[in-house]
Amino acid sequence: MKQIEVVAAIIRKGDKIFATQRGYGEWKDWWEFPGGKVETGETPEEALVREIREELSAGINVDEFLCTVEHDYPAFHLKMHCYLCSLIGEALYLNEHEAAKWLAKNELDSVKWLPADVGVVEVIKSKIQ
Repeated sequence: MKQIEVVAAIIRKGDKIFATQRGYGEWKDWWEFPGGKVETGETPEEALVREIREELSAGINVDEFLCTVEHDYPAFHLKMHCYLCSLIGEALYLNEHEAAKWLAKNELDSVKWLPADVGVVEVIKSKIQ
């Protein structure tokens, strides 16, 4: 099975977590944490900074590692490294996603998360106050 390794930004502002909705592909309309693939020669943190700049035209600080989740999708095995992040500035633009929300911890179950992201949501609910 094909293996894909990605990074995801768990962007926090106050007591809210930023979530994005996919606007394309097989998983259109499902929710996820922004991020993407690590390119050759990049650290996971460098990849996150680049991906958030590309996807959201925003700068972030990568504050700390949160967790790694693995999930078998029908066509590939995903390994996703997740980091708690904070915004540099306030502006966010949806360059690739169709919608976004700031969700409080008690609102995290209000959207339909991609299967791999469900595991991250559970970690967030158990680890973040």
